[in-house]
Amino acid sequence: MTIESRLAELGIELPEVSPALASYVQVMVHDNTAFVSGQLPFLNGELATGRLGADVDVERGIEIARACGLMILAQLRAAGLLERVSQVVKLGGFVASTPEFVEQHKVVNGASDLMSDVFGEKGRHARAAVGVPALPLGAAVEVDAIVALSD
Repeated sequence: MTIESRLAELGIELPEVSPALASYVQVMVHDNTAFVSGQLPFLNGELATGRLGADVDVERGIEIARACGLMILAQLRAAGLLERVSQVVKLGGFVASTPEFVEQHKVVNGASDLMSDVFGEKGRHARAAVGVPALPLGAAVEVDAIVALSD
């Protein structure tokens, strides 16, 4: 089964890719590894902003992290790499949160669970889930990825 057919089976439509916001590229391939720059969350075409522990709850945060994961997949598709994914190696999750908020790991599950749903065992990965005081443009979550590619 192709990844495109798996997405269709799951009823997932990938968003339009967003351009880089500064001096970087969205996807860099070195040897057979794709490094996907941090992706911001867009829900219904709007950037999802806020801070966990202040004005965003965990359930909404999970949905926002999933939106970051969808953008990672969209960037891989735009680079012509989606069908070449042989393993999602690592996700890095950054959660804008108050100092008292300690459930970043639950929030980033939104992106992690998406990768497992789409790629099965090839979607299981190492991960970091880090709380930060602020993210670009006020985003609530940002997720980057390291992905192994087949030839």
